[in-house]
Amino acid sequence: MKSKYNRFVFLLTAVLALFLLISCGGEADEPAAEDTADVAAPAEDTAEEAADSETIKVGLSFSDFATERWKNEEVLMRGLLEDLGYEVLSQEANHDVKLQIDQIDNMVSQGVKALIVVAEDGDALVTAIDNAAQAGVVVLAYDRLIKSPNIAAYLSFNNVEVGRQQALGVMEALDIENWDVAANGPARVVKLGGSPTDNNAILFRQGQDEIVDPYVEAGKIEIVADQWVDNWDAANALKAMENILVGAGNDIDAVVASNDGTALGALQAMKAQGLAGVVPISGQDATADGVNSIIKGELTVSILKDIRDLSPLAVNIIDQLIKGEAVEGLESYTMAELTNDPSQEGEVDCFFLPVAQVNAENAYDLVVVSEFQSYDDVYRDIPEGDRPARP
Repeated sequence: MKSKYNRFVFLLTAVLALFLLISCGGEADEPAAEDTADVAAPAEDTAEEAADSETIKVGLSFSDFATERWKNEEVLMRGLLEDLGYEVLSQEANHDVKLQIDQIDNMVSQGVKALIVVAEDGDALVTAIDNAAQAGVVVLAYDRLIKSPNIAAYLSFNNVEVGRQQALGVMEALDIENWDVAANGPARVVKLGGSPTDNNAILFRQGQDEIVDPYVEAGKIEIVADQWVDNWDAANALKAMENILVGAGNDIDAVVASNDGTALGALQAMKAQGLAGVVPISGQDATADGVNSIIKGELTVSILKDIRDLSPLAVNIIDQLIKGEAVEGLESYTMAELTNDPSQEGEVDCFFLPVAQVNAENAYDLVVVSEFQSYDDVYRDIPEGDRPARP
């Protein structure tokens, strides 16, 4: 009985529902059409918003990460660019010029709007950079010049001044003004250049020669060896210095080396002959190992190039260039001036930051107090009693 009653209720409900649907059918069509329109409009808006919010890509191209500073700067630049909303593509070429060219081409094909490039070879990269610029990519040569007038800007430190300060530090330690040529003969000086493919190495040498050459001409200095160190490699510097010392019978009075890595490599060879801490030698970059060596009395002088200023400036410049904004502080230089090569043509907009000489007297203030390097790294292996107080 209950089953028949349930079927009756079901049929009655169905009949009433059908009656209501037929009687209201003409009016029900319009709201349905309105609902469809309401759904379609947001879909179109979403597509437009997605197109408007497409992330701009910026590429970072590094010659290598073997050089201590480059990885630190990659991390800093990547973070700053991402904070500005850019998508960052980053590649490291491990000193392989062809690989760096391929990596640059690949990033251009992936649609980067800008590139920040630390060049392994400023000559070899020209074609790849010209192609990138032709494709509308803004290229910033970072700390190493790319010899193309098609780069949007070149950002670095005053590299000629770096060389001057290296040579001045060594000459002062040598006390060259009071050098007794009659008693000792000319001071026997070694010049240890950086990688010959790095235009900065040429500029460092230009600055070094501005200081050293007048003493050579005056007969106070004799250059007993002049070598370049491929890839700025400490192992190459070690081998070069071993050969120099053999050829000179260990009779050298000073070494003008072009960065901390090559200087520390040379110092290994000098230490084996009892010359470390006796023969003054220069470096560059105020690396943790380099400044530690200064504190130990081995490396004589390094040059502080504060990358904490350079990387943010690079990001700021590339951001302005992407947006088509004017960049304050850029100055135009001829390529001939930048390369010390009169045959080079064209001009480039540049921004150069100042540098500072680091020695045993000022290392604490310039490097430690400023937090460029940590207290523990700089005073590693230094007895507690010989250390200054923590800043």
